[in-house]
Amino acid sequence: MNKLISKKDLMNLGYKEHTASELIKQAKAFMVYNRKVAFYNNRRLGLVPREVVESLIGVKLEDEE
Repeated sequence: MNKLISKKDLMNLGYKEHTASELIKQAKAFMVYNRKVAFYNNRRLGLVPREVVESLIGVKLEDEE
């Protein structure tokens, strides 16, 4: 299981493009402001930890295969 997730991965799981983008944006903000990881304060960065997205939506994400 991959520990990072991207917008494309979320879209493959069934999320619409805008929703997937917003989840990535919220996860990056969480990493910057709550976990103090300045690395995620980058516009071009599109991968975020899967566990952060799962905590935002409150559901464990399944792997698509």
